[in-house]
Amino acid sequence: MKRRVITISIIVLLLVIIGIFYYRYYFVFGDGTKAGTMNYFVHKGYVFKTYEGRLIQAGFRSPGQGAVQSNEFMFSVTDPKVAEKLNANAGAYLELHYKEYFHTLPWRGVSKFVVDSVISVRKVDPQLP
Repeated sequence: MKRRVITISIIVLLLVIIGIFYYRYYFVFGDGTKAGTMNYFVHKGYVFKTYEGRLIQAGFRSPGQGAVQSNEFMFSVTDPKVAEKLNANAGAYLELHYKEYFHTLPWRGVSKFVVDSVISVRKVDPQLP
């Protein structure tokens, strides 16, 4: 009887630990789209080579100061086909679909935002302001 209680307790404890690990690292907390100009995309890492990028989202002018405010969206990419498409479109205006996780994993990248697809690509004309 005592052995059975210990066995059930160990199984329950393992299931709880697995559930917590899944929730922290694999549960998709949110997903959505971001749009902007990609100005940084690199494949780097010591042990796990990951794809990392930065998207500069369009800013707006402040009424009083005339300054432009911009927002950066730092992201990681796990799919080599998506990474290839992003690498070929550096400097373009992109719409990206991403998934947000609670925490990062070394083989998934340094950002908790992971881009899983490119929705649209629009080349930017450098002559236009």
